Amino acid sequence: MSKGIIGKKLGMTQVFAEDGAAIGVTAVEVEPSVIVQVKTKEKDGYDSVQLGYGRIKQKNVTKPLQGHFKKANKGNFRVLKEFSVEPGNFEVGQEIAADIFKPGDFVDVMGTSKGKGFAGVVKRHGFRGGRASHGSMFHRAPGSIGASADPSRVFKGTRMGGHMGNVTKTIQNLQVWQIRPEMNLLLLKGSVPGGKNGFVFIKKAKKKSA
Repeated sequence: MSKGIIGKKLGMTQVFAEDGAAIGVTAVEVEPSVIVQVKTKEKDGYDSVQLGYGRIKQKNVTKPLQGHFKKANKGNFRVLKEFSVEPGNFEVGQEIAADIFKPGDFVDVMGTSKGKGFAGVVKRHGFRGGRASHGSMFHRAPGSIGASADPSRVFKGTRMGGHMGNVTKTIQNLQVWQIRPEMNLLLLKGSVPGGKNGFVFIKKAKKKSA
């Protein structure tokens, strides 16, 4: 199958390699995800499985979703995510755990980046800004954003201040450094998008293999 699982980012720490080097890793909690729905090419036009993660109380779930979750009979879930798979023997209610990966595998991790609100061009795009000297009125301004006479408009894509963060980001080719199944823990080398307790989607790397 095309390996994929849902997890929750716990934060970053460091572990030590055999040569004593300190390795920065992100700890991701990966309790077993439950297959809520199986889609097939014959019925739906493509093969995939829908996974549920993070159990919640029934009173916090809409009636249509309650009926959807009842088929798996494994409770109600906070997060649903679909992963493409190759045709295989998948059943509703089946659990997918972290052991689908092994240390040394490369994965792509998708999550929602931290929201920063409105940010100016210095913070958002790394502009240099103006002089910090006395009397300057051009400390953190963007400068000219277009010509006056021709073409008399601002081009699309011009870097300006605006909403920063809170968007879906994917970090590719992160290495699975360690798996601790007894703790439902996955340690990934490097950083992943989002803040603590944010949900992330982990799947087999598209561009790199172990």
